[in-house]
Amino acid sequence: MPLVRVGIGVVVAYLLLVLLAWVFQERVAFPAPRGAPPDPKRVGFAAGERIELVTAERTKLVGWYLPPRTPPVGPARFPGLLWFYGNGETIAAIWPVLRDFQPPTAALLVVDYPGYGGSEGRPTEPRLYEAADLAYAALRGRPGVDPARIFIYGRSLGSAVATRTAATHPAAGLILESPFTTAAAMTREHYALLPRFILRLRLDNLDTIRQVHCPVLVFHGTDDRLVPSAMGMQVAAAAPGPTEVVLIQGAGHNDTYDRGDASYRNKLAEFVGGVRGERYAVRQHRTPG
Repeated sequence: MPLVRVGIGVVVAYLLLVLLAWVFQERVAFPAPRGAPPDPKRVGFAAGERIELVTAERTKLVGWYLPPRTPPVGPARFPGLLWFYGNGETIAAIWPVLRDFQPPTAALLVVDYPGYGGSEGRPTEPRLYEAADLAYAALRGRPGVDPARIFIYGRSLGSAVATRTAATHPAAGLILESPFTTAAAMTREHYALLPRFILRLRLDNLDTIRQVHCPVLVFHGTDDRLVPSAMGMQVAAAAPGPTEVVLIQGAGHNDTYDRGDASYRNKLAEFVGGVRGERYAVRQHRTPG
């Protein structure tokens, strides 16, 4: 009988774990750290602007618009870069990255997801996509931004937001950093004991990128233990358009910017500054470790 009681206890504990996973999966996927972004002018972006967007539910989202540091001469238009960060980040946390990685000739727009940073609301997958649609429209409508040269960047969780945006809006290029394949694959990778049927999240980069026909640039750390680089390679291989993969030697999931350093920055700037929709061969290269 003691063994029966132990078995029943294990089953009850497992069912409780499954129930908690079903109820709180969005909180795990979208931890929504808080922290209002600073005034961009006070942290070195002399012409930066704090912006506000409003969703259909009247939820206020906050973000930054950063014009090019090296504007074009005369009436020429410039490219725009839409930035989607990872699930544990906010503008307040990553603004030094934006400062270092904004291509000098491109404008950059970043918005805190619903419930994140200084934005109102609660994050869900559909609400993240709605925020992305608003951010895309805001960047495309900015004076001076060339609507034919909108580039979309997404890191980790942001890769799903970026890929979906590039699949549903005209884009000159898509940049993905540490992209995963699907939410289901990430569950198998890290929560193998949980049944698949409880998963409500889709977050399917592998399927969505098949609808993306612009050039794609993928960065991934070779030592990423959270999102294995094999996932990034699968996403890149599924893209129907021209694709390039940059493997950052020795980088894990959260130190790609540091490990990639100038090579990463320069590659990003070259992609945004030089791509005009032309096709180029699929290729791979590695940054020094």
